[in-house]
Amino acid sequence: MNTPYPNACFDSLKLSISINISPNILSFLLQTLQTALSEAGKLTDLLSGAGISNNLVEGQRGSLQDCKDLHQITSSFLKRSISKIQDGVNDSRKLADARAYLSAALTNKITCLEGLDTASGPLKPKLVTSFTETYKHVSNSLSALPKQRRATNPKTGGKTNNRRLLGLFPDWITKKDHRFLEDSSDGYDEYDPSEIIVVAADGTGNFSTINEAISFAPDMSNDRVLIYVREGVYDENIEIPIYKTNIVLIGDGSDVTFITGNRSVGDGWTTFRSATLAVSGEGFLARDMMITNTAGPEKHQAVALRVNADFVALYRCVIDGYQDTLYTHSFRQFYRECDIYGTIDYIFGNAAVVFQGCNIVSKLPMPGQFTVVTAQSRDSPDEDTGISMQNCSILASDDLFNSSNRVKSYLGRPWREFSRTVLMESYIDEFIDGSGWSRWNGGEELDTLYYGEYNNNGPGSETGKRVNWPGFHIMGYEDAFNFTATEFITGDGWLGSTSFPYDNGI
Repeated sequence: MNTPYPNACFDSLKLSISINISPNILSFLLQTLQTALSEAGKLTDLLSGAGISNNLVEGQRGSLQDCKDLHQITSSFLKRSISKIQDGVNDSRKLADARAYLSAALTNKITCLEGLDTASGPLKPKLVTSFTETYKHVSNSLSALPKQRRATNPKTGGKTNNRRLLGLFPDWITKKDHRFLEDSSDGYDEYDPSEIIVVAADGTGNFSTINEAISFAPDMSNDRVLIYVREGVYDENIEIPIYKTNIVLIGDGSDVTFITGNRSVGDGWTTFRSATLAVSGEGFLARDMMITNTAGPEKHQAVALRVNADFVALYRCVIDGYQDTLYTHSFRQFYRECDIYGTIDYIFGNAAVVFQGCNIVSKLPMPGQFTVVTAQSRDSPDEDTGISMQNCSILASDDLFNSSNRVKSYLGRPWREFSRTVLMESYIDEFIDGSGWSRWNGGEELDTLYYGEYNNNGPGSETGKRVNWPGFHIMGYEDAFNFTATEFITGDGWLGSTSFPYDNGI
């Protein structure tokens, strides 16, 4: 068995080898994960003392808290991975869950190390080494975990709207949710009005800020927690932590319900902490609202929405910013009929994410800049992550389209070595450069990425002048099917519980 870090692998197996000379894959996985969990506990202790007596000085605001929060998520999902593997040896869905958890954990490591890169102080070298060594065990576990097999014959795949499969709801969906999701057209009409938390900026609701409503919501809820956000402007940075599960934000429309903030890297924040709305709680849903970061292009990275939680979906939302608008950080995510605006790398991160029926709109950048839609950051071939866009429209804002200055515009560029992005059945307007894709600041790592296009249309969809990189693919049907909601984010197992429409094939 080949693993990325064989020495760490051998160390984790010393105990089991003394008991069983030839451990099978299951015992190997569990032993490696137990080692990772044990080392993660030591790292948690180290992090708890960081920042005391200037032993670690942040270079960017929030970098230490980023590490603490992300490592807490990793520790939680390492435990859940062990449980999934123990219970689901022959259950492809549970193994897919475990792969999603471990892929997210590795993304957490990268994000933390990026923040620590600008830090200083005597604790920094030890902290960086501890992160690096601890997560080698996570990499080895993911490498050994079998990939899921295709659940559907692609030749019989099709499209469906709002398919609800009662038997496939995730474990955390209650029977009450089953009933209203099966019987309701919008998913809300069986909720008693008294159970819905109302936020109104004018003070006529239960709360006047969304953060107050989130704080009031129960922790670790198995039921959906409905928060109705009435029309108005909500100028606040909202955090939905890991223990606030199944939160649903419902606006009055993306043209009247606005969540706005202006944090940015230019003002000293980490990219991760700059988000106007930051979601770490599993099962989060949002619909009919605008989420924006107004920092402006001169402030560089400034996130409107960051999602690092599993089973998250947004419907009919507007997500607006400039550089780094939408941070699809990790886990499994879905966006339906959303409008997403930005300039550079404005859909980025390392989630497994599917966009369907979305308008992806490039805006005019600052003089001398180019525009690029995606910057996917898959760091290993073992990670089940990437960006999939299906039936979307890649468009230019009026000022970009009519600009007298020739602004180069691209579909994506590789943030990390194994970057993976596909466009399927989508409209690509003429402003996209014929090459389609761009290098990362002149980088050479082009044979390890995967960029794919399938059955697109529009004046920018011609592939004759596309890059000739080994990692660029004109995809066939079966390759494209692997990036559908059904296959790529195990969508038939959870999207039905959102009440949002989705297509399960091509």
